Amino acid sequence: MPLTAPHRAEREALCDLMIALGPDAPTLCQGWNTTDLAAHLVIRERNLTAAPGIIFGGPFSAILRRATERTIQRPYPELVAMIRSGPPLWLRPFDRAMNLMEFYVHHEDVRRGSGDMTPRPERETTELDDALWSLLCHRGRLLTRSLGAVGLNLRRSNEAIRDERLVRKGTPTATLSGAPGELILYLMGRREAAQVTIDGSPEAIRAISTASFGM
Repeated sequence: MPLTAPHRAEREALCDLMIALGPDAPTLCQGWNTTDLAAHLVIRERNLTAAPGIIFGGPFSAILRRATERTIQRPYPELVAMIRSGPPLWLRPFDRAMNLMEFYVHHEDVRRGSGDMTPRPERETTELDDALWSLLCHRGRLLTRSLGAVGLNLRRSNEAIRDERLVRKGTPTATLSGAPGELILYLMGRREAAQVTIDGSPEAIRAISTASFGM
């Protein structure tokens, strides 16, 4: 029997956890509980009018706010079921590209929302780590665009695998080390939750530690 693709597995695991914890569980997304997160994910995939507000803000913010107010009134199990069913048919060819990072990060937002920042055991995340590392190698420059002239080297430091990728050339250059998922959490604004180390000059470390990362 074939293994479930990582982006689908993360979606399923997030939905299972959301149901297990209920609608009021905390998340790492500031000010959001699991209901707020569920509404966000439904709008992101299913509301073409409001979804641009998630990325662009500005004139789209009011549309997003109204859509969120409506969506959050739906029964929580219904919201989770909508997420579990996957993206609309026309988006399914882009499911992996759109959702691997999104659902990994939000799965961890819920897993670690109560304050336990322990990563999942690496023996359970081998395929996921490989997929996330590939994604980082392709999107690392985009995720770190706020660094400007500062360089960043990513070092994959799983127990059994070591790899490095210079995702941004610059001077000075820092090295961010950790398992692929932990690197993504750091670069998606979850600094306090991410289990990583930073090496480099004081100037480079300061730049990495204060940059506004994310999509």
